[in-house]
Order: sequence, then structure tokens, then C-alpha cells
Amino acid sequence: MELIVGPLLSAAGGITITGLDLAQPLSPKPEARIRQAFLDHHIVVFPGQALTREQQYAFARNFGEVEPSGQPGSKRYQVAHVISNLDKDGNPVDRSSSPVSNYRWHTDKSYHAVPPALTMLYGVELPPKGGDTEFANTLLGYAALPEETKHRITGLRVVFRWGASGGQSVAAMADRPPVDHPLVRTHPDTGQKALYLGNHASHILGMPEAEGAALLDALLQHATQRQFVYTHCWRRGDLVMWDNRCLLHRAVANYDRGKDRRILHRSVVRGTVPF
Repeated sequence: MELIVGPLLSAAGGITITGLDLAQPLSPKPEARIRQAFLDHHIVVFPGQALTREQQYAFARNFGEVEPSGQPGSKRYQVAHVISNLDKDGNPVDRSSSPVSNYRWHTDKSYHAVPPALTMLYGVELPPKGGDTEFANTLLGYAALPEETKHRITGLRVVFRWGASGGQSVAAMADRPPVDHPLVRTHPDTGQKALYLGNHASHILGMPEAEGAALLDALLQHATQRQFVYTHCWRRGDLVMWDNRCLLHRAVANYDRGKDRRILHRSVVRGTVPF
């Protein structure tokens, strides 16, 4: 089969690539085309795949070091890990009200000193309707800011910590100490500037708390306007990869969370220190 790059999915980004079986080893030419499409469009959708968790992990390794989801020797090591709305007994539960839920705008693991470059999600079991994922392009959001705002936020640093919007215990803070990253982040591959913020943003260094919170909220509202957003409507077998360095994302609570099952497999590729 021949790799086919489809049309743009939205003005905010996104491209579809067909003609590849991602369960098979990836040769250099299609890998190069995927990398370029990823840099150009930030979101790449591969529909109609059939992947084990091990095969997804192997595909992700083409793009860098994959962060393990378990300890060496465990059954979760070197496989994609499971993201679902199920409890320990396998029953759907509604977690959308949690302050740390994936239903809030965020970029993955921004509370790490070295956040990931990209994330992949593979659709395993999906609601009959809804259960979408939205992506907000913060390159476009930054570019659309007034020049005086760009000047104001240049050089500011945001403190990120897991659970920033919902409080955090002393033990959790010891396990995951806060980190700070630039509010305006430079993409290491393209040199473009993007806003770096989201649900795990705690405050702005050196700024009064109320003022910093108001600024972060205003920028988040700006960056997630509809013209900057692509909505992915999942189908079973979709694998979606996106650039955490210039996108926010969130699950959409547009399905019956307490009844419908939503199961996806995730792979996360390590990035570099933001600058």
C-alpha cells in the first residue's frame, strides 16, 4: 500500500495519513513523511489500525524514547498504557468533575521538568456517540495576541504542579515537586512561539497570585477559542498523535460517562526542557 496524506482536517491543524499498517515496522521514507506532516500540522490521524499495546509502543519508538508506564519486568512495561472511564470492577464512572480530570484543557505532564514531545492515543472501545477529544493550537493563539500582550508576557515563567487546580497534599508535592516553564515556549524543531499553560498551571513566578491567575485564565480562554480548535470524533481503530509542545487538549464530556465505555491506549514520547 502507498502512504496517502489527506487534506487538512481543520484550520487549527490536523492531517490524516492512510495506506500504512502501523503494526508493521516503519521504513525510513514513510517515517520521514510522518515527521514532516507532524511538524506541519501538529496532529496526525491514522484511521483503521489494528494494534496490540506492544505494537503501538513499537511504533511510538520511531519518534523517540517512550516513557514506560510500569517497572522493568512488569506486564505494563514497554506497552501502551490504558486510559479509560472504568473503575476497578470494569464499570463506567463519571470523573468529569474531578479537578485533575482529562476533561480540562491541559498539555500532558507539564508538571515534569522534561515534559513529553508527543502523545499517541489509540481508540479501542468508544461510546456509540460522542466521547470526542478537542485540541487547541497555542501557536495560533499566541500569534493572534495583541503586540502589547506579547510584550507583557515575554520572559514570564509559569509554575506547574500536578493537581494545581484542585489542591495537593504535602506527600504529593514531595513526590512531584513544582517545576517552572516559560509561558511563551519556543518549539525546538520549528522555532515558532506558542503559549504553554493549562490545567496544571499553578501561578506565574514573581507576580501577585490574583494577577497571575487572571492572566493565565484570560490567556487560556483566548487560546481555546473555536477558531483555534480541532475536534476529533473517534472511531475504533483510530491512532492519533499530537504535539504537546504547541497544543492543549481535553476529552469532551458529550456522552453518557456513567454508562458508555471509553477505552484508549496511550503512548508518550519524551521531549526536551522547554525554553
